[in-house]
Parts: sequence; structure tokens; C-alpha cells
Amino acid sequence: MKATTLKALCQNKLYQAVALAALCANTAFAQDDLVAPAAAEWHLLEEYCMNCHNFSDFSGGLALEGMGPETLHSEPALWEEVLLKLRSGMMPPVGQKAPSAPERSALISALEDSLDAIAAEDPYPGTVVLHRLNRTEYATAVEGILGVKVEARDLLPRDDKGHGFDNSARVLSVSPSFIEQYMLAAREVSVQAVGKPNALPTGRVYAGDEGASQNAHRDGLPLGTRGGMVIEHHFPADGEYDFTVAGLVGGGYVWGVMDENTLIITVDDEKIFEAEVGDRDDLRAVDIEQATGIAAIDERFKNIRHFVPAGTHRVGISFIQRSGAAQIETLHGFNPVDGMGFLVQGVSGGPRINNVTISGPFNPTGVSNTASRDTIFSCYPQQVSEERACAEQILSTIARKAYRRPVTDEDLAGAMQFYAQGREASNFDEGIQKGIMAILASPNFLYRAHTPPEGTQPGEIFTINDLQLASRLSFFLWSQGPDEALLQRALANELGDPEQLEAEVKRMLADPKANALVTNFAFQWLHVDGLTQVNPDRTLYPDFTADLLHDFEKELELFIGSIFREDRPIHDLLTADHTYLNERLSLHYGLNKVRGGQFQRVELDNPQRYGMLGKGAVLMTTSYANRTSPVIRGAYILDKLIGVPAPAPPPDVEAFPENEEGAASLTVRNRLESHRDNPACASCHNIIDPLGLALENYNSVGQWRDKDPDAGVFIDASGLLTDGTPVNSTADLWQALVQDKSLFAQTFTTKLMTFALGRGLEHYDMPTVRRIVDETAEQDYRLSAIVTGIVTSDAFRKDVFEVSEATSDATNSVAASSSL
Repeated sequence: MKATTLKALCQNKLYQAVALAALCANTAFAQDDLVAPAAAEWHLLEEYCMNCHNFSDFSGGLALEGMGPETLHSEPALWEEVLLKLRSGMMPPVGQKAPSAPERSALISALEDSLDAIAAEDPYPGTVVLHRLNRTEYATAVEGILGVKVEARDLLPRDDKGHGFDNSARVLSVSPSFIEQYMLAAREVSVQAVGKPNALPTGRVYAGDEGASQNAHRDGLPLGTRGGMVIEHHFPADGEYDFTVAGLVGGGYVWGVMDENTLIITVDDEKIFEAEVGDRDDLRAVDIEQATGIAAIDERFKNIRHFVPAGTHRVGISFIQRSGAAQIETLHGFNPVDGMGFLVQGVSGGPRINNVTISGPFNPTGVSNTASRDTIFSCYPQQVSEERACAEQILSTIARKAYRRPVTDEDLAGAMQFYAQGREASNFDEGIQKGIMAILASPNFLYRAHTPPEGTQPGEIFTINDLQLASRLSFFLWSQGPDEALLQRALANELGDPEQLEAEVKRMLADPKANALVTNFAFQWLHVDGLTQVNPDRTLYPDFTADLLHDFEKELELFIGSIFREDRPIHDLLTADHTYLNERLSLHYGLNKVRGGQFQRVELDNPQRYGMLGKGAVLMTTSYANRTSPVIRGAYILDKLIGVPAPAPPPDVEAFPENEEGAASLTVRNRLESHRDNPACASCHNIIDPLGLALENYNSVGQWRDKDPDAGVFIDASGLLTDGTPVNSTADLWQALVQDKSLFAQTFTTKLMTFALGRGLEHYDMPTVRRIVDETAEQDYRLSAIVTGIVTSDAFRKDVFEVSEATSDATNSVAASSSL
């Protein structure tokens, strides 16, 4: 065909219309291919879902009526939500006509296949706006850079949470007040790291807990002691410091003087003070002289002066352990309350610790070598001419770690300017302190960002460079910046190689710093901070003492850490037959397997304590102060372990019925059944309650019980899950949760990926989650396989250049902080 003929044909409007129709037909055909799996099973949706989800009933605010397979293209978020409800068994609701297990499986697979195929046609990795360090990351980063431990809670405001985690970029807002706090923190941290030979005396009060038991040995204190407290205190200079222990004895209801006890103070396990408290003379003074006698006893434990070198040291206050046969206090063990920790009907035994004050330095003599100074001063000038070169060496090394990349002269200019000002005003050390302060206040340290390559257009997807990938990886696994080995691999551009990246993941997971995945990721996922929100009624739970909170946390930390560290299948979190106990927690559980204050691994022979659901931290977090709550526990399991957040209750729902005084007491189960009489409540409670009731044999503080404490009858923990699976015990519950291991693997991967990316997952992320779960099935869903799947995904390694209001605000905040 001649060119002129072809040109004329293409200009013909009829030809253009036919061509456009053909193009649309081809496009529709291609789309039909993508949704063909879903189309083949669409009749199941029409049969089991659209009876309720139609324009008339509009159940749950959703109408599927009139929607065909083609809407998978236009409404992927909606269909991901439908898919989640189908996988979890929440839909159709209990009592409604439901598909058989093969039908449900076929429908789920068809929807997944179609949604995954659609996502593959137009992949989108998601984007993260400018990412500020949260205070946990700030503290761990500072320790890694300077070798000094800081209490970020004392320096920085509490961070908000997004999607369950405090590292979500969009909630890490930046304001002038935040910037000011970070500036003040930079000064405080830099002074603490370098030391201050001419520091003025200051004091800090450490609160004790009068409700803590003083009977058992406390980990971190010398053997042969009992009770007390351990304090990590920073001493700014070599000098003398005063120690004051307050609140050891009390009058009115006399306590603390019934027996003679020996209090000791240690610094790094070396005893610096010893004195007696409680004997006939002290008892007479408190009983007869009251306030005057108590003041005289308190005076013996005030302003105990001792020389301590600069640096962070472990201060211990405790009591010498003595034979119970020699103490009246032993008799208090026959009361249902720990006599040394509590008043028992107006009578109590041993002393308590209300607070400890450390003041100083007095008569400072300078600053000796500390761990942080050894980390900072890679050189030290012997004469003035050597000072600037040494300062550049020190500050460039610190800046490289802080900025997580090689530094340029321009990067170092600000820090060197601050150094010069400090050196001129005082000395070399003061100059270094000012330079470090400038580095810690720099946006290069406080923020992480994915800078697109030059020439990238708005809306364009780009691969983050190896240095950015190294930072993202290290903050994911360690909650701090990359170490030198990871930086070197990034500088060599080796992280783009999947094999090299996988090797680096395994190295990092084996590092002790990976425990941050436990204390930062897992603890937030499982809402362990909820422990402090429950204050058990000690009349109902006399065995509970405040130090059990620490024991609950430590048990869970060691347990989850063992699963992660040993790279076991992640469903072992629910089924593993071991735990970690000290004597106090062992007795609290009624196991009687451990002696001493140190935690030890214990192999369990009773499935009651298997997995996370048998741990006191989870059980107490999901309880009220005076009773258990199957609703809270069921909703917790639904959200944390099944991955479906429970819907909010209706605004006019009646409160849970409590037992009335004088009336027949009902079990929690009976009261829940009457609560479910409301049809508006039943649809959700039929799902939630069986999950929570399976844990009803555990009381609010995690102890096992056979009978309901109110009704006095044996607890009925039976129920039916949404798929018809019967459960009669905790063991039945966790076995049901791992019957299809891919379900828990998907929930875990979703939570972990949310934490890794620093943003909530959207519908376009779910195909990636499913791919990771499918690919790790062969490795039995081990942690290293799931982590590798996440860090090699496009969602982790790519970003999108988006110019949005949030990005502009963040950029303006960085500019503002740069000018301060």
C-alpha cells in the first residue's frame, strides 16, 4: 500500500472509529482474561453474599448487587476487604447460608488470582513521605553512634501511632515544638557523651514501687540479696555523689521495722554502703515517737557520699537475704498477701523503697575515660596545631554514622563551625561537644528520605539507591542506622544483588541488635504496652505484685526472641512448648519449676502455657482490673492473630451486665449470652466471643483457674468458630489458628510489612503479601524467609516521586530546622 493511500486511510474518521472500537475490544478482552478466574466463581458471590449485600438490605453499608467481575479493576480496595472477610470466615455471618469449604476455597483463590493479575499489569509500590526518627530509633541510633545510653522518654515527646506502630511516617508529624525538643535533646546527649569536668551538682529522683515484692532476688543485683531496685545512672564527671534512700519504714500501721534487715548500695556490683534498718530500737522509735522516730531512721540513709568516676554506672539498692526462720515476716506468708510488699489488715513486715535520689557531682576532679569517650575520641591532640585536623577526623567519623552515608566538606561545615565556637569559648572537648550537638540536630540525622534520581518526573516510580536501602533495612531490623559492614556493601552497590541482600538479612538477623524486632515490632504488634493500663484489684488477685509486670514482659521478650533467633516457623509463636521463667513467675503460674531471680528456659509438659496465648503479658493486657473480658480477648485475637479488626460497637449498645449484690451470681459466659440477645450485637459477638471464651480459664493476671470466681461453677470454655470448628480449651484454639498455617502467616507478614515500610498497607500491597506467603510456604514460613521476601519486594526497594501537600510540609519543616 502506498504511503499516501495509508495516510488518507488513517485520516478517515470512519477508519478511526473502527480502529478505536477494535482497540477497546482488545482491551476488554485483555481485561476479561485478567478477571476470568473470578468470573468463573462469581455465582458463589451471587448465591451467598448478595442476599444481604444488596440495595435493599445494604448490610454493613455494602451493596454487591449489580457488581460484576469487571469491578475488580475499578474497586480493588473493596474486593480486598471482601477477600479478607472470606478468608477469616467472618462472612457470611454465623447462622446464614454459607458456602462449603471447597466452595469458599475456590472463591478465595479465584478472587486472589484475578486481583494479583490486575496488580501485575500496573504495579504500584506505594510511597513514604519524609520519615522522622521516632524516639526509640533516636535512642538506639545515638547509642550506636556515640556509645551512650539515653532515656528518650525523658528527652523527647511521645510519638503517635499509625496502623499500630510508632514508626509510621505519616503520623511522625513535625512542628516547631518538636524541633525545639530535638535541639534540646542534641545538647543533652552531646554533653552526656563527652562529659563535663566542671559539671554543677544536680539531683535526680528515681521512684520505687511500694507495691513491689521485696522477697525475691532481682535480676541485675548481687546474688544473696533480695528485692530492691536497679538504676542505670549517668555520672557527668569524676567526683563525689550523694545517695539517699527514702521511705524504708512507716508509722501508723507500722511497717519496715518488724525484723532487722541489712540494706546495701552497690555501684557496678561493688558495695559502697551497708546499714541496718528495723530492730527493737527502730520498732520502739516508730511505734512511740512516730514522725520523729521515722525521721531519725530516714536520716541514716540520707546523703551517703561516695566517689564515682564519670560515665553510666549500674546502681543497686537491695537487702541481704536472710533465713525465713529468723524473721517474723515469714508469718505474713500465711496471709493471702505478700507481707513485705503490702499492708495486711494493718500489719506488715519488711521495708519498702519509696524513692532513691542521686545528687552530684561534688568536688569534681575531671572526666576519666568512659565508653562514650572511647567511641568518640579516635584521636586526641597533643598540641594546638593538631586540634583542627583531629576535630575533623572525629566529627567526620560521627557524621558518617549519623547521616548513614559518606560525608562531604559541605556536610561537615556546620559541625566544624560549631566546633570552632566551642573551642574558642572553652577547650577542645567543649568544641567537640558543640560539633556533635550540631550533627545530632541536623536534618541529615533526624530524617530519612528517598531522594529520586535526577530527572525523575512526578508520578514516576524509581528504585531507591543502595545507601537508602541500607538505611531502610537497618531501621527495619535494628531500629537504628546501618553498621559499617552494611554501609560498605551499599557503597559497593552490592545490595541490588538478591543473593547479597539475602546474605545481609541473615547476618543482621543473627546480630543481637535484631532483638529490636522483638521489643519494637512484636511488642507493638501485640500491644504489650497495654500492661501498664491494667491495675489489678489486689483484693481479688492477692498474688499479684507490681514487679510481675516486668516478669511478664521479660518472659514474652525471651520467648518471642527464641522463635526469631532460632529462625523457627512463625506459627511456633502460637504452638511452641517452652517458655522462660524466674522463680517468682514460675510460682505465679503454679509451675514450681525454677529457683532464683534469673530467667531460665523451661520445657512445658502442659499445653496450657504453650505459645503466646499462654503468656501472662497477653492475658493481662486483654483483661480488666477486676475480671476477665472474653470480648476484649476475642477482639484481640481477631485483630492481632487473624488480621481482621473488630468493628466498633453500636453507639447505643448496653454496658456489659455485672453481677448485682444480693442476686444470684452469673458466670461471665452467662452474662455474655444475655448480652448477645440484642440482634445488633449478635452478628459480631458470635465471631468474637468463642475466641475469648476459649481463654476464660485464665484470670486477669494470667493464672489458671477451673471455676468461675463469681458463680463458683466450673468454667465452660467451649464454643464454635466461624468455620464450625469446635473449641473446648486454649489448646483447641491455637490448634485451630494454625490449622491453615498460611492464614497466620499472612497476618504476620501484613503486620511485619507495615512495620518495615513505615506506612499502612493498601490494597495494592496485598498481592505482594500473598506472593511472600506463597513463596515462603516451602520454608515453613520461617522469619528469615518472610523478612527476605519483604526486603526484596518492590514495595521495599522502590518509591514513587509524588509532590503532595504532606511532602511539601515535611520539606518546609526540614528547611526550618536547618535554619535553626
